[in-house]
This record gives sequence, structure tokens and C-alpha cells, in this order.
Amino acid sequence: MGADLASAAPADADTIYARASGAGKAGVAVYRISGPAALSVAGTLVGKNPRPREAAVTKLRDPADGSIIDQGLVILFEGPASFTGEDVAEFHLHGSRAVEIALYDALARLGARPAEAGEFTLRALRNDKLDLTQVEALADLIDSETTLQRKQALGQLGGRLSEAAEGWRRRLLAIMAPLEADIDFPDEGDVPAAVAARAGPEMTALRRELESYLAASAQAQTIREGLSVAVLGPPNAGKSSLVNALAGSDVAIVSDVAGTTRDIIETRLDLCGVVAVVADTAGLRDETEDAIEREGMRRARAYAEQADVRLGVLDPGAAVVSRETLARLRPGDALIWTRADRSAATPNTPLGEDIAVLSLSSTTGAGIDALVDFLKAKVSRGTGAEPLLTRARHAQAVERAIAALIRAEEALAASPELAAEDARLAARALGGVTGAVGVEDVLGEIFSSFCIGK
Repeated sequence: MGADLASAAPADADTIYARASGAGKAGVAVYRISGPAALSVAGTLVGKNPRPREAAVTKLRDPADGSIIDQGLVILFEGPASFTGEDVAEFHLHGSRAVEIALYDALARLGARPAEAGEFTLRALRNDKLDLTQVEALADLIDSETTLQRKQALGQLGGRLSEAAEGWRRRLLAIMAPLEADIDFPDEGDVPAAVAARAGPEMTALRRELESYLAASAQAQTIREGLSVAVLGPPNAGKSSLVNALAGSDVAIVSDVAGTTRDIIETRLDLCGVVAVVADTAGLRDETEDAIEREGMRRARAYAEQADVRLGVLDPGAAVVSRETLARLRPGDALIWTRADRSAATPNTPLGEDIAVLSLSSTTGAGIDALVDFLKAKVSRGTGAEPLLTRARHAQAVERAIAALIRAEEALAASPELAAEDARLAARALGGVTGAVGVEDVLGEIFSSFCIGK
């Protein structure tokens, strides 16, 4: 769905339909109808509607000539007790293209129109069945690839972030009430001092709690998006063999010929619940007359700059240690000595602080588990707060709230009026997490990844 649906005036007077299950031929396909005429349209197709929320086996007939479209299950949901908050009908039919065409023709003749991408969920949002964080969680759940992604999305869909954000906002409103009362009805001579004494500690406590959750946001976003890992090193250091060993298959070409890898080869791995996008890159060396290899090295360096983690891969048997590989490692990265099955000895190399050093063999698998544990630890960093802020939008809203609270704390003793205004700005920023304010500003971005039937 693009921004057009998000920015357009609500068209909830329309009755919409779409296939809610996956596209293509299948044993069973689920079709959803939502809107004011959903139940009457269903009644026309099946003759007599079953009781709401009870599945019934029935024949669907074309209203034009009475011919049978298909036989299957029909389930009705009366609004507001439905996914969209409207009247909804679902048909579970045989998943053939011919059945779908016949059903869509009948629905169009009965006045329904095809749903746009994400329109069912958009109606659920507008009818207060879901808030923004739950809409995002639904998209994340559909896209989830690992156990951690699924669990995180289910927690958000269940309202975990919604409840936390609303709790923060309510606490802030509770701080603002006596703050504004002290300004409007002072009963002490030194109003600023009284305001600071009453509101200051609670404001500081809330800010520190938000900072703790913000610190954990990187972990939540990495679980959702995956850990970006750049495998760097000189030609023939064992980079492609390492990627293949992690993937458990030959995803990268392994050759003794230098410069075999010319482009970025990305592999998505499930490392015990953590998605890691591991990129095999062109070998780094000082000189080459091959223009394509030079471009590959440029791309390797650019990818490494943006990656979450860099693995510098070196062969302990090489005549010269690649200085460029070592120079590109940052705190939190790892130096990988390969071919441990051939030699346990590794050269002494100057390294910066907080760079792990691992030795492994892609041939025997020795040391691979230690590397997997290293990558998993990059996601499960302890922060003292449960990771709730799964998207950059959430983190940015909390950052704005923290900045406003800092200004409010600084203004308390000198200008309570300004402190109250900054507290209101912080509350507004927190309301933006769930969509309590500014909902239309982000709909286009959120719904852009939704499929038609959702």
C-alpha cells in the first residue's frame, strides 16, 4: 500500500473484499469481506446466513444465474466484534484460480470492491481495534523468520509497547497536573522552588526509565531487522569458506584463484533465533589491474562501513598480515584466524580495544560455535530494560520525549511555565508512539509493506 490510501479520506462506507490467505493454487483459500454490506452480500451468495461466529458448510451461488461457485465454510463476524471493527464475512473455499475469478465477479456485481493493500488493517486502526504499534507488530509477525522475531512481534501485537507508552504518558500527565496547579494557584512564596521540589524527582525518574528503554532499542531493532555482518579480509583468507560453514551450504564460490568474489554475496542465517545477514565481500589488496575487482573492493569497504559487525578474516599461514583488514575493525568486531586445522599458531597483531579474537576451521567446523555465540551476544546485550522499541520511529519518539524532559528539568527552578510546556511536548511525543497523536503522518510508511489481504 502506498501513501495514497493512508492520506485519502476514509472510504469505510465501501464494502471491500480480498483473498486473506497466500496467493496461488492451494487446497483451501480464505476470502474476507468487510464493510456495511458484508453480511447482506454473504446472505445473497449463500442463501441464508449462519449464526455469527459459527462455521457452516454451504454452497455459494452466483446471483446472476444461480450457478454454484463453490462449496466451503462461511463464518460471519458482526461488528464491532471483528478484526476490522465492521461486519465481516469469511469464505473458506477451494484455492483454485477459477473459483477466485467466479467469486470476485459475483462480489463486484453485488457492489463490493477489491481491497487495497493493508486496507483491512487500516480499518481496524481507524475503528480502534489496533493502535499503531500493533499494526506494525502485525506486519512484523507476518514477516517473521525466527523464533525471537515471532515472540517479539506477538508481544507487541498483544499491546506490550502500547501499555508501556500509555503508562509513560499517564505518568507525565500526572506530573503536569500539580505542576500547572502550582503555577496557577501558588500557595507558597517561592513558587519555582515548590514546583521543582514536587515535580523534579518524578520527572527525573521517568526520564531515566525512558533512557533505559531507549538503550535497549538497538537490541529490539536488531532482532526485527537482522544483524548485518561484513566478512572482510585479503584474497584467499577463507572468507567464502567461513560464510559457507555458517550457512551450512555452498552459497559462495570457493577457489584458490585470488579475486573470485567480485560482488557482495549476502546470506540470511537463523542463528538460534537471531537473523544475521552475513555478507561475503571481495578480497582486499593494494593493487589490481582488474577494474571489476577494484569495484568489488570499493563495495566491500562501503558495506563494511555500514555493517553492524565486521569479521576480519586472516590466514595465519599468509606471508604478510593484511594491515587494511586490521585497520577496518572497530570496537565490538572480531578478528578471525582461519584454517585452525592446519596450524594452531597465530601471528601477533596489534589490535584496538574490545576486538574479539577467534580461531576456527571451516573444514572441520572447530570454532564455528564460538563465532555463532559471539554474533548472538551482539543482539542479547544487557541493558536493564526489556526491549520494546522495535522500530526507529519508536526510538525517535522516545528521544524527543527525553529531550523535552531534559529541558523541562532545567527550566523547573527558573521558569515553571516553560517546564510545563516542555512536559506537554514530551507527552505529545509519547502519544505519537501508539498513534494517539499524529497518526496520519506515518500511515504511508507503516502500510507500505502490507499485502492486499491484510
